[in-house]
Amino acid sequence: MSNGEAALLLPLLARVSVATEPHWARRLAIAVALVFLFLFLILPLVVVFVEAFRHGLGGYLAALQEADAQAAIRLTLTVAAIAVPMNLVFGLVASWAIAKFAFRGRSLLITLIDLPFSVSPVVSGLIYLLLFGAQGLWGSWFMAHDIKIAFALPGIVLATIFVTFPFVARQLIPLMQEQGTAEEEAALTLGASGWRTFLTVTLPNIKWGLLYGVLLCNARAMGEFGAVSVVSGHIRGLTNTIPLHVEILYNEYNFVAAFAVASLLACLALLTLALKSYLEWRHGADLAGGASH
Repeated sequence: MSNGEAALLLPLLARVSVATEPHWARRLAIAVALVFLFLFLILPLVVVFVEAFRHGLGGYLAALQEADAQAAIRLTLTVAAIAVPMNLVFGLVASWAIAKFAFRGRSLLITLIDLPFSVSPVVSGLIYLLLFGAQGLWGSWFMAHDIKIAFALPGIVLATIFVTFPFVARQLIPLMQEQGTAEEEAALTLGASGWRTFLTVTLPNIKWGLLYGVLLCNARAMGEFGAVSVVSGHIRGLTNTIPLHVEILYNEYNFVAAFAVASLLACLALLTLALKSYLEWRHGADLAGGASH
């Protein structure tokens, strides 16, 4: 049998192997998947929006317009506006260095980038308290100079950056590694500078993967609870982000307001999922390398 004939037979054999699966097995697998999706994805989302609008649109808007809710929304947007661009810069630099150059400590750097995935967010928040809190390692020095880190915006930003910085880098590293260095070397050979090569060759090749990583990073930054809960101090109207404000409202049995504010995070999750699906559909080839990791 020739190679061409074998290539034509492979799809047919694959279809035959799938078709030989018992009908009950396929239906059972589909049913289990649908039940899990309904119980753990669709039903919770429905409950959030049903409870949020229990008192009608007026009650929903009143909960969002309340002063503490507005402060939580502003703080969440401010933290994301600082943390995401910093992680964008770090992700670009780290992925460029790891994918394009060979240097001592490269494997260690990759391991450190993955560290927030293995460390509990609560532990990371506690570490920042041990460093910048009133009784922390450097806390007394900052207090003497009237600089607030813990229980203030800087501490929340630091904790958010820590838990979100792998997202952009881990999306770009495998993508850059797969693309190799041939195009950059050609540009440099033709006389382009390193910066021009990055802007005109590297960046266009990774733009969709970069957008995908930023999207995930932003969603995590706005929804982070554990690390921020430790370093924020739960000062209502000052250091409470949206997730922390939802917790306070729920603990006060103000369920409608809690679900109304939580619906903002639910909408963010749905928007992130929709954009993620769109990017994978339109630019699946560009994202395949990063998504596999």
